[in-house]
Amino acid sequence: MKIRAAVIRQSGLPEPYASSRPLSIEEVELAPPGEREVLVQVKAAGLCHSDLSTINGNRPRQTPMVLGHEAAGVVRALGPGVTDLAEDDHVVMVFAPSCGECMPCKEGFPARCERGQAANNAGTLIGGHVRLSQGGAAVYHHVGVSAFAEYCVVNRGSVVKIDPALPFDEAAVFGCAVLTGVGAALNTARVFAGASVAVVGLGGVGLNALLGAAVAGASRIVAIDLHDDKLELASQLGATDVINAKDPDAVAKAKALTGGGVDFGFEMAGSVQAMEMAYRVTRRGGTTVTAGLPHPDARWPLQHVNLTAEERTVKGSYMGSCVPPRDLPRYVDLYRRGKLPVNRLMSDHLPLERINEGFDALASGHTVRQIVMFD
Repeated sequence: MKIRAAVIRQSGLPEPYASSRPLSIEEVELAPPGEREVLVQVKAAGLCHSDLSTINGNRPRQTPMVLGHEAAGVVRALGPGVTDLAEDDHVVMVFAPSCGECMPCKEGFPARCERGQAANNAGTLIGGHVRLSQGGAAVYHHVGVSAFAEYCVVNRGSVVKIDPALPFDEAAVFGCAVLTGVGAALNTARVFAGASVAVVGLGGVGLNALLGAAVAGASRIVAIDLHDDKLELASQLGATDVINAKDPDAVAKAKALTGGGVDFGFEMAGSVQAMEMAYRVTRRGGTTVTAGLPHPDARWPLQHVNLTAEERTVKGSYMGSCVPPRDLPRYVDLYRRGKLPVNRLMSDHLPLERINEGFDALASGHTVRQIVMFD
């Protein structure tokens, strides 16, 4: 079938993207779903920093590629072997496909799936197939989803069925921002009741980490960012203290507020400077968690003796260490009970044709989650 999609052909074009137009809206061919695959009509897709990282060149990908990975939609066709979904089911898409057969999957860590990671790096679906094309030439998949399009074909393991009463724009953010941020707090760090927490970087993922820490019962939550408007939003969402990262005394202030440092420091900006700050505001014996995805060449100079002498823990968190079929429904339930007000994170809604303008807004740092709507 022929669909409209946002295609990237070259990373690293200059800002403003409204002028350089790294994403072009083009007609592409989408093949039917194969074995264990599903055709989804996309209804809403969020603009995420992981998409921006491909646009600005921080996360190089195969091109041409249809971007977009945080989305919700409706199942329209099922490939052979898919027996637990039906047409017209509402689903949220997730960006870490899992095979269920490799050792990480068997151990209960689908976000670490070896086959899924290899497929994402290659721009294919987990079975090795490319279902997108143009003039007979391959157009690659973005982390197994490619949701900046009217329709997408994904592996069965890349979708989670949801209650159709949940609006599509709200549902979309659960596929990346919520799973990654809330999961980092609840699964990776295992924030405990009464803990002290600092979150460095208040984008969609960082604010969800803040919400996750609040759900876990953290007694002190220090929000750190470069932008005062995001600090204000953080205060409304449960931060007990806010600090502008440009303040030369930011680290000292955070440590003074928390009696020498926090139990858990979260780096959510994807930069070495943010990682250094998150580590420095973490107390002796504390844990620093990063979900940031900087350029592959980025290096963080860790003082080895400090790690040992202070018995520190540094952990990476990918997709919030989540098991999507288990965690996503739990987080939706928390949202409906008013515990995870993720709807407060939505900054704007826009049509696919304005997607480059949307990424200009995201790059400016003054927006949290913009949602492309397809209806």
